[in-house]
Order: sequence, then C-alpha cells, then structure tokens
Amino acid sequence: MNLLKSTALAGFALCIATTARAEDLTFTLENATSQDIEMLQISTVASSSWEEDILGNDVQPAGTNATITIADGQSVCEYDILITFADNTTIEDHNVNLCDLGTYTAHE
Repeated sequence: MNLLKSTALAGFALCIATTARAEDLTFTLENATSQDIEMLQISTVASSSWEEDILGNDVQPAGTNATITIADGQSVCEYDILITFADNTTIEDHNVNLCDLGTYTAHE
C-alpha cells in the first residue's frame, strides 16, 4: 500500500512541476543603451522565424526597465531575442535561458 501511495504522490508531484513550467514567463528587460527600443521579438530556439513585436506600438526608452511577459504556453526556457533600436541598429542574441536569467540587459 505504501508503494502505491508513494507512486501516486510522485506522479502528482511530476504533474505539478510540469504545469508550473508551462506558466507565463516573466522577466525584466533593461535598456542600458542610449537608444529607445522600438521592437522586441522573441522566439523559441526551435523556431525558424521571429515572432511578432512584443512592444507593439510602444517603445522602451533608453535607460529604463520594463517587465516582459511571454504568454506562449510553451514549457521551454531558451529563446532567441531580436531587439531593434530607434536608429535601426539591432541586437540578436541566441539561446538565452530566460527562466534562469531574471533580467536581460541590452548593451551598446
């Protein structure tokens, strides 16, 4: 009986862990540059194209922080990031573990 109970509890714990990883991913984007961020595109590493601009019509001013939420229902942590600035320069960063990072800083 104890083995059955332990197996059931282990299965329940696994379900909880899996569910927790599928929640929205939130991190801080720090713009440590002298340019406004006009576009922020984030795609899973497995994707062959960039997702839509997360900022939409908004911009993130130079020297500010913003809370970014990725509500894609994915249970992954590694993403590719493409940032486009007001002067049309870009930063492209690959295989960024946003689950562990907490804050992603854009530098010049």
